Amino acid sequence: MPTFQLKSLIAAAVGIVIATVLAAPAAAQTPIRVGFCAKTISAAGGVPFAVATKMGWYAKDGVKVDLVPMAGSGDCVKAVATKDVLFAVPSIEPLAVISTQGVKAKNFYTAYQGYIYGFAVPADSPIQTIADLRGKKIGLTAMSSAGLIVARALVAAQGMNPDTDVSIVVAGEGAQTAALMRSKQVDALSQFDTQYAMVENTGFKLRLLDTSEISKFPSNGIIALDETLAARRKDAVAVAKGYAMGSMFAIANPEAAVRMFWEVFPQAKSLGKDEATALKDDIAVLSARSRNWKLEAGGASKWGESVPANYQAYLDWLVKAGVLKENAKATDLISNDLVDEINQFDVAAVQAAAKNWKP
Repeated sequence: MPTFQLKSLIAAAVGIVIATVLAAPAAAQTPIRVGFCAKTISAAGGVPFAVATKMGWYAKDGVKVDLVPMAGSGDCVKAVATKDVLFAVPSIEPLAVISTQGVKAKNFYTAYQGYIYGFAVPADSPIQTIADLRGKKIGLTAMSSAGLIVARALVAAQGMNPDTDVSIVVAGEGAQTAALMRSKQVDALSQFDTQYAMVENTGFKLRLLDTSEISKFPSNGIIALDETLAARRKDAVAVAKGYAMGSMFAIANPEAAVRMFWEVFPQAKSLGKDEATALKDDIAVLSARSRNWKLEAGGASKWGESVPANYQAYLDWLVKAGVLKENAKATDLISNDLVDEINQFDVAAVQAAAKNWKP
């Protein structure tokens, strides 16, 4: 056979192989609905999911995560209980409450090792302590937010009646909250770290009240029904592993993480701002949250680990404050059964990817 004919045959064969590979369907991805416990998908809450999506980590594990915004942690827990979503990222208090109604669910990944809640007031407010909130109006993001539970507990711990000694109202999120604070329609806020950063991004400065008694408590985590963890264990691990890798990447390179967030959630990019300002503001929101992702914030040794002593101390405090009507066991609400599997990823590779990222 002449050489030119042989080369033609080889080229044709290679072309067929390439065409076959390109035409092959992508690996099937199982859609997973995850409850996002705020009405607005912000940089801090959405970034780990966005990074895992953009980097292809979720696709590699065969899942496609769809975030479902909800008004607060209470709504997230109810959505998991009714199977409207498989997973959600709420705080532990509403899970403790609903567990007394027979719902069997677990926090299988602690996302925020540090406590994200607490009271904030305008920087120039005469309010200096929680006791000074008597007769004041306290604003939440929503009535289903864990901020309601936290506000009632903190007020009760000071000997006040949360039903009569303070007024708890909805102040919304971000710019809406800032507007109500500026007009003095709200005296204080019981929201959380990233919301406070969003308020300050509008130019309105806040000051946190001393809540050191609760600073050691854990906050939100990924939850699922016990039956879901048994039947969809692989999916649960995939969702949490991607979240862990995304968190690590974001801590190492916040600018890259925010830009990925904008690509995955373009509707979340701030309008009416130049790109530099939008980037600065979203990095500020991300930074407010990332300090609570870090393992040292809760004394954990692995991503997603739930430290039983931290949770039990928090539940005991909630009982003492009258938020929980009966004693609760942390071991009934948390599980570390999946943590070893969740941490089976190449830490060095994630860190290198963050370091080497170029815009």
